[in-house]
Amino acid sequence: MNKRSQQADEATVVAFPARLAPTVADEAVASVIEVLQEQLVLAREGKLRSVAVVSVSADGEAIGTQWSCRKGDLTSLIGKLTVLTHDMMASRE
Repeated sequence: MNKRSQQADEATVVAFPARLAPTVADEAVASVIEVLQEQLVLAREGKLRSVAVVSVSADGEAIGTQWSCRKGDLTSLIGKLTVLTHDMMASRE
């Protein structure tokens, strides 16, 4: 291969796939994203040491829990989640 054709091969531009249509997030999805973004900001600023997350799937069937905490914070996180649960149940009534 001569130098000119090698340079032409190196200069080949590869097109990216077509853009996907933007998804329209409903109010519930936007709320989830907003809460997570707020927590990410706090984490990046070093203002968090522990986090607990309870997730419910879109169909309402699967529930997942994740946490990241320092030793000794687990009891506090459970207490906070218990208070949150009571507050949420009270707001439904």
